[in-house]
Amino acid sequence: MIELEDIINADTEEELKQMKAFLFQEILRLAQEKRNLEDEKKRIAKMQDDFMKDRVRLRDELDELNRRTLNERKRLREENMFFDKKMDILTEGFRTLESDRRKFEAEKKAYIESKQAAIKETTSKEELIKTAEMLFRTIGNNTLGLRKRYKDLIKIYHPDNLFGDHELCQALNKEYQKMREKQ
Repeated sequence: MIELEDIINADTEEELKQMKAFLFQEILRLAQEKRNLEDEKKRIAKMQDDFMKDRVRLRDELDELNRRTLNERKRLREENMFFDKKMDILTEGFRTLESDRRKFEAEKKAYIESKQAAIKETTSKEELIKTAEMLFRTIGNNTLGLRKRYKDLIKIYHPDNLFGDHELCQALNKEYQKMREKQ
């Protein structure tokens, strides 16, 4: 590098011209360096602006994602609550259904038992009627024999007797009345 003292101490014009050329080149180099630095400064400023824009855009995107996340969480909570309510309703419905099924089974069982008892009673009554008809079958059209057979049977099957049967006694009475009407 050329110092000011070198310029003052230069002996010839040729040296001054060389120094002048050197200084001119140095000025050009410094101007170029200055332009390069300004370009670099502009590029850095542009990068900084781009960075700030990206930062703002990312912040906005992050805020939007946070908002969506909160909304989605809220929606999921509401859906879970709704699902729990549905599950409670279904559970209660199944409990009610099970209770109704048990009641229905009990009623069905009671109905079947009453039907069986009625069938047994009907069968029993039919058997009693057949028994009563059989006991009076050999009498035929004899009124005195009918009357005597009726008295003997009543003595045996009257409910007041030790082995008496109220239902058979009623069947005997009905058969006796039927036989009397025929004669």
